[in-house]
Amino acid sequence: MVKKAAVTKEYTHVTHPFPALYNKESEILILGSLPSVKSREQMFFYGHPQNRFWKVIAAVLNEPVPKNIEEKKAMLYRHHVALWDTIYSCDIIGSSDSSIKNVVPTDLKAIVKDSNVKRIFCNGKTSGTYFQKYQQKELGIEAEVLPSTSPANAAYSVERLVEIWKEKIGEM
Repeated sequence: MVKKAAVTKEYTHVTHPFPALYNKESEILILGSLPSVKSREQMFFYGHPQNRFWKVIAAVLNEPVPKNIEEKKAMLYRHHVALWDTIYSCDIIGSSDSSIKNVVPTDLKAIVKDSNVKRIFCNGKTSGTYFQKYQQKELGIEAEVLPSTSPANAAYSVERLVEIWKEKIGEM
């Protein structure tokens, strides 16, 4: 008999556990909302094996899908892509964006100031909502909201995500 892991229904206060990924050459910033439980365990972005971010961004960048964190970082740096999240801390149940409350937004000013970021894309509606609410006016940059790569966004196949992301982000 296989035991299933208990699914918590309790709110947990989460503070973003790892730093933004960017350098002074970064030109595009892709924002998520908050790292999932799996991403927090791995201490890196899009760590859930079912999340399609790495397949999508690799296809958009015409690269092989990276296999580990170092390959992921190297690919993004080669293409001047930065990653961060719109939420610095909040109360959340598991990884459920719909449960998010008591949000403290991420301060994105340092990334924009210390890089060449001119374009911002939000990976999903939740990220877009919090960016528009807390950060857009402060930064003076509008973000384009792309369909989420989350496995919860089953309405989009990987192929459709790649098509849309490539169309919006363009060749890099």
